[in-house]
Amino acid sequence: MSKVLILSGGSQGIGFATAKRFLAEGYRVINLSRRPIDLAGAEQLCVDMQKRDWLDTCIDDLQAVVKQADKLVLLHNAARHDGDSVRDLEPENFADVLQVNLVAPQQLNAALIPLMKAGSVILYMGSTLSEKAVAGCASYIASKHGVIGLMRATTQDLAGLGIHTACICPGFTDTAMLRGNIGDDPEVMAAITGMVSYGRLIDPAEIVETLFFCAQNPVINGSVLHANLGQIER
Repeated sequence: MSKVLILSGGSQGIGFATAKRFLAEGYRVINLSRRPIDLAGAEQLCVDMQKRDWLDTCIDDLQAVVKQADKLVLLHNAARHDGDSVRDLEPENFADVLQVNLVAPQQLNAALIPLMKAGSVILYMGSTLSEKAVAGCASYIASKHGVIGLMRATTQDLAGLGIHTACICPGFTDTAMLRGNIGDDPEVMAAITGMVSYGRLIDPAEIVETLFFCAQNPVINGSVLHANLGQIER
């Protein structure tokens, strides 16, 4: 059985850990990102999802892979996280974030779904901020709310095809993106972990296990899974 994982943003963080896990399970792994993935056995297609025509350079290669796959897992993982506010969010910047976080996943869907066999999977990477909000990251929050909507539309539009979907929403995960946003301030870190019932950051491997479970179990079709160690609401 030919098993393939196509994921975006696999060069670091949760994406990299996911690629490593699926590779160990016998999947052919293809990463879509600007930065190459440093993982023996994984394949790289260098693309810039911020460009509207990013898919033009790799569509033929991807479709050829999907045609040969008995089971395809498509993971929409790449994301752009800007610090911005509805007070001053410029249309161009908003459109750029939506392109990476929401439009690019649908571009992949439209290109690959017609070739996907029954038993395949489409997984969306959401966020705790897919169903709540905080100040200071308006474009990210809006786009991640949209990701849940796109997943739910996927469930309805693909009914009867044997392709299941879900949106996995990690909490505070120990990734380069998170640390880049909060810096090295111990007070900020303490404030973040203080909002988690376990008092710590999530290891990317914990999210990977959630993703792998979702990829194997169609019973979760249409689900939004919050993997956040139990956030404390204030």
